Formats: sequence, C-alpha cells, structure tokens
Amino acid sequence: MIFGDESMKIFVDSAAEKSGDGSRERPLKTISEAAELAQPGDEVLVAPGIYREHVNPKHAGTPDQRITYRSIQKGAAVISGAEQVKNWKKYEGDVWTARVPNGIFGNYNPYTTLVSGDWFIATYVAHTGEVYLNGKSMYEVTEIDKVLNPEIYPKSWDQEFTVYTWYTEQDEAADETVLYANFHGMDPNMENVEINVRRNCFYPSKEGVGYITLSGFAVRQAATQWAPPTAYQEGMVGPHWSRGWIIEDCEISDSKCSGISLGKYRQPNNDNKWLHWKLKDGTQTERDCICQAQREGWTKENIGSHIIRRCDIHDCGQTGIVGHLGGVFSVIEDNHIHHINNKQNLAGAEIGGIKMHAAIDVVFRRNHIHHCTRGLWLDWQAQGTRVTQNLFHDNTLPNEQNLRSDCADGLGEDIFIEVSHGPTLIDNNLLLSDHAMKLATQGVAVVHNLIAGSFTAVGYGVNNGTDRLPSPRYTPYHVPHRTEISGFMTILHGDCRFYNNIFAQKPIRPGMQGICDSMNDGEWTDGNLTVGTVPYEGFPTLEEYLSQFEGYCGMGSSNADKYYSRLPVWTGGNVYLGGAKPISSEKDAIVDAGRKVTVDLAEENGEWKLQTDIYDCLPETACAVISTETLGMAFEPEEKFEDPDGTPILFEYDYFGEQRGSNPLPGPFANRESSKRAL
Repeated sequence: MIFGDESMKIFVDSAAEKSGDGSRERPLKTISEAAELAQPGDEVLVAPGIYREHVNPKHAGTPDQRITYRSIQKGAAVISGAEQVKNWKKYEGDVWTARVPNGIFGNYNPYTTLVSGDWFIATYVAHTGEVYLNGKSMYEVTEIDKVLNPEIYPKSWDQEFTVYTWYTEQDEAADETVLYANFHGMDPNMENVEINVRRNCFYPSKEGVGYITLSGFAVRQAATQWAPPTAYQEGMVGPHWSRGWIIEDCEISDSKCSGISLGKYRQPNNDNKWLHWKLKDGTQTERDCICQAQREGWTKENIGSHIIRRCDIHDCGQTGIVGHLGGVFSVIEDNHIHHINNKQNLAGAEIGGIKMHAAIDVVFRRNHIHHCTRGLWLDWQAQGTRVTQNLFHDNTLPNEQNLRSDCADGLGEDIFIEVSHGPTLIDNNLLLSDHAMKLATQGVAVVHNLIAGSFTAVGYGVNNGTDRLPSPRYTPYHVPHRTEISGFMTILHGDCRFYNNIFAQKPIRPGMQGICDSMNDGEWTDGNLTVGTVPYEGFPTLEEYLSQFEGYCGMGSSNADKYYSRLPVWTGGNVYLGGAKPISSEKDAIVDAGRKVTVDLAEENGEWKLQTDIYDCLPETACAVISTETLGMAFEPEEKFEDPDGTPILFEYDYFGEQRGSNPLPGPFANRESSKRAL
C-alpha cells in the first residue's frame, strides 16, 4: 500500500501468486479484499485480468474524499458475474449436457429463479441465469425438445443465432443444476462457455454507501432480476440508494435484466406488491412507494446526484440504465447505449436503453442511443428533466422480417415521456427513428431538434386500462428542484411547446405501415406515422384556453369542465419538409410538402455521419432566439424550463456546443456545414 495525506493506493492483481498486503509489490488477488479495506480518499488500482466476484463496497467515501476503484488499463480489468463450465458431455447430436453443483450459487440459484415482478409479462418464461458461448448469450427454451430441434425465434433481432438454445432442470437428489445446450457442431469444452452465477457484480449490499467512483472496468454477465419501480431495483452495477457515485469509462454488458441501477431501495411492505398481493393495482402501489420514500428520507441531501459518463452499455435484457427515485439530480452524459432487449426474450413495461422514473432535475446529454427496443423512457415525474445534444436512431423493430403484428410487442421510439407534469425539456437532439417521441404526457418543450420520426400517443395513454370504469392515473409533482411532493393530478394533455425544430418525413417502411394500419385506436397509442406537430391538431392556443375563464366569478357561475380540458400548445419557427405536417394554428410554419428528403446515418471507422439533403432545401430563414422566458412555466408544478440550479437557459449553443448567432437556424446545428461533421 502507498500512503500519503492519510489516504492510500491499494493494488489488486488476479495474477498474483497469493494475496498480499495490497502494496504494488504484494497486491491483493481480489477486488473484494480491497473493498473491505478501502476508506475515504483511498484508490483501488486493479490490474488487467478477469475478476469473477461480486464486489460489495463496505465503506462510503465523502464529498471531499471519494473512494475510487480504477482499472489501471481501461477495459482490461473485467468484473464478471459468470463462471466457466468445462465439463460438458455429449448428449445427442449437437446437444451437450453439463452438471453444476448448486453449492456454487450460494443462496441464489439463477437456474431455479424465474424473471418476475410488477409490469413483467408473465407469459415470457425465463430464468435469471444465462449460458454464454464465446461471450454471446444463447437462447433459453422451456423443454428439451426445443434444444434437440431448435427453431428460429422470430422476435429476435439476431434470428440466425436463436437456434443456439439451452434448457435447464434440477437433479434434486444430487443437488445439481443440469444444463443442456445446442452448440451446432462446436465442442463446448474447446470454446469459452460461461454461465451466470452471481446476481450482481459491483453493488453494495447495504444502503448509504455513497461517493464511490468506478472507473475503466468491463462489467458483465450478472443474473439480475426484473427491476420495476415498485420493487427493489437492482442492477449489475449501482449505488443502492445512496448519493454521489461516479461510473465512468466502463463497458457494461450482458446483464440478464439491467446493467446500471440508480433505483429504488427495498420497501419490504411494498416490494412487487401488485404481483403478490394483487388487490391494489401497480399505479396505486407506485404512489404508495413514492410517499413512503418521502417519509423515509428521500431528499436531495441524501439520495441521487450521481454521474454516469463515457460508458459503453449494451446487450442487456431489460435496460441499460434503470432507476426510480434513486437517480434524482443526476447527470448521464457521453454514453454509448445500444442493442438493449434485442433478444426479445423479456417483455413488459420497463424496457429501454434507459428507463427512469422520477428523473427529477436529471440531465441526459451527448449520449448516443440506438438499436434498442425503446431509446429513453421517462416515466412519471420527469420534472426539471433535460434531454440535450443526444443522437437517437434505430430504436424500433429492426427489419422487415420483424415488422409483422405477431412480432410487435411494441414498436418503440426514441423518447417516451409518460404521465409527467413536466417541465421536461428536449433540445438540440437528433431523433431519427420511425417514431421520434411518444407523448402520453404534458409540460414538454421541444426546441431546436431534427425530428425525422412521428409523435404517437398524443391524447392517449394516461388511464389505467380498465374496461368500463374510469381509471385516471394521478401522478405527483414536486417542489421545484426538490423531491418534496407538492401534489397529485391527472394528465390533461397539452402544455407543450415546439420551437425552431426541423421536421422531416422519411419514406415509411412498408412493414411499419402495415402494423400501424392494423392498429385500432386504443388507450395506449394511435399508430401515427405522420411526422410533425399535427397530432396536436385541435389543442387550444393560450388565448383560446384563457377565454374559458373570462367573466368567471367563482363557484356556481359556470361548469367545471374547463379545469379538466386540454391545455394550450405553443409553436413557432418550425420547418416541415417532405410531407411533415404542422398544427393548423402554427401561423409562421415553413412547409415544403412536395419535395422528398433524405435523412440517413452512415457509420465509418466508428464515426457516425448524417447523410441528408435537408440543408440543401432548407429555406433561407432565421428563427427567434428561444430562452427560459420564451417557454414560460409548466402548468401543474408551476416551474420554469430552467437549469437544475434555477438559472435561466438561453438556447444559444447547438448540438456540437457551437454558439448560435442572434438569427439562429432551425434545427440542432448552428450552421449548415455542421450537418456534415461526425456526430
């Protein structure tokens, strides 16, 4: 160990002959040993190698003296939740079998534990365990015959690999887990075959272990459980209800459910209560969870304020990042989040590249989110949330063979904002998927974006799905820039602002058109594929909305419908190309409906570039400068669209951080040439 200023460096090397004292010359063999020792101000330096362990940080750092866990070489120290299996025996044909003593699992056997929880679709049967062939997860099936005679799973994004199947059963007499897997001609004893063993990889077992930095690790292959907002939300990595973590420069992959959790602590009386007790629906138990957390210390001083930055997060089954309540006041920036839920072997209402409930004052900036079932899902209490300078694309069903109704559990979109009162700010982004935004919400400002997908669920999705009885979803709003609850209210729709955006209608994929045409208007969505603000047709302007209250003298003077009518919509400075359509009340809209436009992306040597002719046909026009003052305040919380510290925003910087002039262009770029830069 190296001492200095009462802090020390603790060295770890899995290749050490035996565990030493933590000095450079005599390193510890496991990160867990260092986690027992590390105190505020200490740095744990980890040599390259595979560390098959659950690191359970024992001590918290402080705001001034963090505890840092750092891979000496970025990505070379791997924390794995898996173990290798090398005792495979031929069973029949290409199918092999292996036996694993159950003692290796401790008190949590991923091969007897099914994925389950609130908002999980129970018709999907899956264990929390996985079998990996050379780092790639195989496909679990529910009977041995489907291993012997595998069939392509049509919902998967990688259908060719779906015939690599596995099945598990228990030999109770021998106390062993028995695995069967079809390796299609490979000898598993000559390949790298691993199975999930541990539930978490870097995750404190107790609450309140704050001010930890995890830097530069690869973390993968944990048997995590489904993480809904009404349960103890675990991840492969996470702070477990604390404050001030930094997770940076890490590769997070192959969690059965969620990669990183900024989520809810365990409330024993309210842990998947909807699933187990059944007498209260999920929305009601979620309100109970929030109020209980408020009583039990959920405040800005105790919880949240985390940073996740420059991470590569991919190939997780449920979410790349999940959170409810515990992620407040956080910054999620410069991450690459991709290929989430691509196996499509899990389904439910908690899936996406990022799924955050109560993202109060959370900033999502400069992230690249693509090829996920859904990009970013902001559910409930997206109050003070800002989504800025992000690139979204291909967050939908991936190809024509998947574009059929029996494969469409959900069509996906770049951003879904659900039953929130705002203020939620979406600015300077590229939204390029078939569906850009699902807006079953209110209190949203959309400013200086390039939007090449449609808006869906405008006016939908705010009730609880009952057949006959009313079931409005009351959701909370909060004291500005705090967690304390101000009140609860249903969603009235509207209260949205659209300024200085470019809307571009791309050609609609035939399969997507077919699915949307077959949809009946229902509670949750409408299948709209027309790009533009037109779904808000019929919403009032501010003047029309206020006219309802003219001459109102108090109770009895008129009916109360006006208190439950749609809220106003504001527009200005938007451009509509290729058939994109504005709301008719937008008087200054620039519309070029006749000219088809191209909006594509190309990847070359790890760089993504926009391929578009939009800026060739963009009119010589300038927009007004938009600011916090322009946007006003979100209706229900009476909070402005401003920075988390309460300072006003002037939208003078573009997607790249370049400064706009006094006569800005619409869209995310300060000038036309910027559209040719690597994104």
